[in-house]
Amino acid sequence: MILINGESKNHIEISDRGFQYGDGLFETIEVRDGQAVFLERHLERLNSGCQRLHIPFLDTELLRCEAGRLCREWTRGQHSFRAVLKIIVTRGSGGRGYRQPDTIQPTRVLSLHPYPDYPQIYSEQGIVARICTSRLGLNPSLAGIKHLNRLEQVMARAEWNDSSIQEGLMLDFDEHVIEGTMTNLFYIKNNNLYTAILTQTGVAGIMRGVIMMLAADHGLSVVEHTFTKNQLLSADEVFVCNSIIGIWPVKQIERTYFSVGPVTRNIQIQLDRFINMELNNEQ
Repeated sequence: MILINGESKNHIEISDRGFQYGDGLFETIEVRDGQAVFLERHLERLNSGCQRLHIPFLDTELLRCEAGRLCREWTRGQHSFRAVLKIIVTRGSGGRGYRQPDTIQPTRVLSLHPYPDYPQIYSEQGIVARICTSRLGLNPSLAGIKHLNRLEQVMARAEWNDSSIQEGLMLDFDEHVIEGTMTNLFYIKNNNLYTAILTQTGVAGIMRGVIMMLAADHGLSVVEHTFTKNQLLSADEVFVCNSIIGIWPVKQIERTYFSVGPVTRNIQIQLDRFINMELNNEQ
């Protein structure tokens, strides 16, 4: 199911700058029983990204209404379901070459997709990750936002086809560990929670922010810093997260093994409670 600028259709102008140059942003949102999880947080990040790219932001209420429309149509006749809502905003069509048009009319695309069939065992017993050879470039002006240019992640994900490996971890050119191909990364050492600082590269995920907030609220020290592969491999616990999978503990990175520890388990519990509370408050 797709809405393009509010209309139910499945094609976009070939001159659209999102297609031509990756000139835009996107959000990927879990939908549970007809409700978009953390929708307001996603819309706030989308707004912030549009400001960074100087794209006139669309009416938040309009996006909220269109998201609700898609979710209601999808859930018609169903009692319980999960899905994925994707929101794309581009700069629209126009402009000569890279030059932006004088008048920008953004394109918005909202689409609903089936929830990926990930085994529950990934959340319960952990996943296997590898270190990718593809590196993340450094660009402070784009760091943190979820723009449409994701070739680095595409190239990294192409490095393996082994179904026993669920995620690849990406470093920057300074050999600092940043994130997964589709996730943010955390590790625990001596009861402190660590994650990469994202001022030079990487995506500041919605779930990353929620986890950092919950950890701090429950008295866990949260540290954003630069760290190497060796520091990561010496961790007590490791997990990855995003808005669709929630939290997956990491049980193995190459030849190093980790336990699914108590800190990770506690954060999973707190996250589930927080999501349920948020959804109940919106009903």
